[in-house]
Amino acid sequence: MSVKAICTHLGVTRSTYYCWKQASTDAGSCHVIERRIGELCREHKFRYGYRKITALLHQEIRVNHKVVQRIMQKYGWQCRVKVKKRKQTGQPYHIADNILNRSFEATAPLQRLVTDITYLPFGQKQLYLSSIQDLYNGEIIAYSIGDCQDTDFVFNTLSQLDTLPEGFTLHSDQGSVYTSYRYQQAVKGKGIIMSMSRKGTPADNAPIESFHSALKSETFYLDNLRSTTTAIVEQTVKDYITYYNYIRIQAKLNNQSPVQYRQLVG
Repeated sequence: MSVKAICTHLGVTRSTYYCWKQASTDAGSCHVIERRIGELCREHKFRYGYRKITALLHQEIRVNHKVVQRIMQKYGWQCRVKVKKRKQTGQPYHIADNILNRSFEATAPLQRLVTDITYLPFGQKQLYLSSIQDLYNGEIIAYSIGDCQDTDFVFNTLSQLDTLPEGFTLHSDQGSVYTSYRYQQAVKGKGIIMSMSRKGTPADNAPIESFHSALKSETFYLDNLRSTTTAIVEQTVKDYITYYNYIRIQAKLNNQSPVQYRQLVG
């Protein structure tokens, strides 16, 4: 039967029929798009926002990004990766000159120290390690493990340094925790000469960067500890620092461990 005959038989106009047909087609297309968006979101474990999902869809069909955004919001398919919010700390209180200037040698213990923070993303929550290293023998002389990268965290590491010679140098990057008023006051109170890397130049603090890299490579990555408990992360770090200081030999220390070298030479 022709469309005209069908419309006459049903008592509807041809325009009404074509409007219904178009709406039916649109509804079908919308269902297909929704289903494909859901598949892509689940396939990528909800790591992507609507912009990336739209880009993937464009490899198959053309669809407006606003449509994708609306559908993802409708079904709760938005990106589930937590966006890290950086705390606004304002202008740094004090930025020191790069006194160390990549001169990573010292002729006596506690003459030149370096410090830094590294991530420990291996447990149930994000942890951080703050370390202070003696450039004389590479020994880790102070460290803290915590779940908050703030001034109290690095201050706790610094406070572990008790008996210190006058006028030794402590080198760090220009992180807000190191340039903060409280940290700088503590540094001055201990008679420390502060040195800081140039901005965006990790090589200016290479020894402590190397230690943190070795710690992760020789424990978490070597033992494939990518997802474990917080307690195991903390114990792994503590055990490795003990091993690093007392047992792990270094060629530049005449194949002695840092503590052995300090005791023999000193």
